[in-house]
Amino acid sequence: MARLLLGVSGGIAAYKALELARLATLAGHGVRVLMTETATRFVGAASFEGIVGAPVLINEFERDPMRGAFPGEGVAAHDPIGHLELAGRCDAYLVAPASANTIAKLASGNADSMLTTSFLACTAPRLVAPAMNDRMYADAATQANLETLRQRGVEVIEPGEGKLASRGEFGRGRLPDPEQLLARVEASLPAGDRPWDGLRVLVTAGGTREPIDPVRFIGNRSSGRMGIALATAAAKRGAEVTLIAANVSLSAPAGVRRLDVETAAQLADIADQEFARTHVLLMAAAPADFRAAAPAEGKLQRKGSLDLSLEPTEDILAALASRRAEGQTIVGFAAEHGGEAVERARGKLQRKGADLIVLNDVSNPEIGFESDRNAVTLIDAEGETEVSIASKDEVAEAILDEVDRLRAKASRSAA
Repeated sequence: MARLLLGVSGGIAAYKALELARLATLAGHGVRVLMTETATRFVGAASFEGIVGAPVLINEFERDPMRGAFPGEGVAAHDPIGHLELAGRCDAYLVAPASANTIAKLASGNADSMLTTSFLACTAPRLVAPAMNDRMYADAATQANLETLRQRGVEVIEPGEGKLASRGEFGRGRLPDPEQLLARVEASLPAGDRPWDGLRVLVTAGGTREPIDPVRFIGNRSSGRMGIALATAAAKRGAEVTLIAANVSLSAPAGVRRLDVETAAQLADIADQEFARTHVLLMAAAPADFRAAAPAEGKLQRKGSLDLSLEPTEDILAALASRRAEGQTIVGFAAEHGGEAVERARGKLQRKGADLIVLNDVSNPEIGFESDRNAVTLIDAEGETEVSIASKDEVAEAILDEVDRLRAKASRSAA
């Protein structure tokens, strides 16, 4: 896989770098770790060495026993200059956590440690993940230093918001989870030859909210998890992915362009703008079927009964399918409840003009809207394929495999 260089600077979040190193190693990447002296006050070098199977380097003058090699590689016959060799041979370099002090050094070009010296010498994609107290992160000096790094082509992974290390403090400055960090690093790697290189994929996710008044709305329980899983899987296959997210609180996958909407009308408008350049449409969002005919301008008061007049929303999938171009593949989703679900989904396939309908039975408590697992039936013109209960990531891969099959069949028919 890839050769990853991980720089760990001083901060309480250094413990997350251990899990990042473990995940990257399990994914098949060769990982070398560089630490600042301060980082060793929080996490021991021996912990990283046990995980990645390679010595940790701290001082730019210390000798590298592996002579610049990454785990799984042969050791060079000569003894190269350590900070130049590792930086020159890595495929990506991530500094996580990146403390305020280390960020200042990187922005100014300071080279006083193995971490900072190697950063200067690295021409591969470079990423920094700031982690610190929210007041330190918000300070003008830190923000100016981060902007300097961005202008030099360094990718800055924004910190999350939540409870901080200092007791009782809450704000922006948390290091993202290791899974997110690894995804960002992998997205920065040269694409190589991936099966969906050159494909443009449009994914919709979540559930729309149709206002009744400025406070209340008509909506549904869709979390957007299935759409996020599809966007992630398509991006890993090399596609250029656009995600239209309707009220989705989950983070978008690394490398995916995200457009946020609230109502079905907004979803229809953005999807209409994006559809013409799309090769594969994955319509996983759950648009509301009805909206208030006349939303109140002010908050409705609780006085007796309320008569609410509803009108149907746009049929987004059918509208897009009606103007499809040659070579486009359209996948719709159907959330059904109970008996005759397959028959209803097959009717939807025909009415909407889709190539594939992904049916999931929401009456099954094991695969509810907020669940990380799903089970679906893939319905096309030829028949049905069952995908048994699995993680939504695995279900997403099965759906994309079916898209591959349908596109290959269409290509053969056109030849």
